[in-house]
Amino acid sequence: MPQYSDAELKRILASTRVIAVVGVSLNPVRPSYFVARYLTLKGFDLIPVNPGHAGETVFGRTVVARLTDIDRPVDMVDIFRRSDAVPEIVDEAMAHLQGLKTIWMQIGVEHAGATARAEAAGLAVIQNRCPKIEYQRLFGELRMGGFATGVISSKL
Repeated sequence: MPQYSDAELKRILASTRVIAVVGVSLNPVRPSYFVARYLTLKGFDLIPVNPGHAGETVFGRTVVARLTDIDRPVDMVDIFRRSDAVPEIVDEAMAHLQGLKTIWMQIGVEHAGATARAEAAGLAVIQNRCPKIEYQRLFGELRMGGFATGVISSKL
């Protein structure tokens, strides 16, 4: 599994404002739904991407079919698809999205070839991690659920 420093993950999350979530579900019990919902509640500008739900609305945002349907800058693409779908998504993102800085692959999703191409193009790539979990861990939120975050704080 790839290793990332907490500083790198925190820098990426702190500098990201617009996230395209590829494979978002409208089913509230699916991980892609509650991760996208959490990111929206944290103030990230979310663009839901799923061809099966294009034109529908989730979290007050219209779902688009493909990354090519996005006509504004995107900081991060968060991929909720199988690893074998990653190369096409990464290539589409690099070819069509303005301002792209990060490709993020969810837990269980990795692709060495797509990662190498994205990194060669100057993008940060995170594999096999969840931005919701990392945000909660790095910004001290998991302690509310009784988990040790490793973040030292003087707050009670």
